[in-house]
Amino acid sequence: MDDALEAGADDIITEEDGFEVVTTPEDFNMVKDALLEKGYEFVSADVKLVPQTTTVLSEEGQVKSMEKLIDLLEDDDDVQNVFHNWEQE
Repeated sequence: MDDALEAGADDIITEEDGFEVVTTPEDFNMVKDALLEKGYEFVSADVKLVPQTTTVLSEEGQVKSMEKLIDLLEDDDDVQNVFHNWEQE
């Protein structure tokens, strides 16, 4: 995946079934187009919000409340994506 770094990607994360290419939103199309020209195929290619910092939820009640909130938001037809900055301890 040196091709991605040469195209301007910031990082490459190896996944079980492929790679995740990390880049700035400004460079997204440039990196995507460069990889397409080299023959790479994408399962998905989109810009996602990634938190700079995370909040750890350690109490079970907090975790259950957050999971319920996220489930409710994801089930709402008017909501396209749900992003958060919490992680479970």
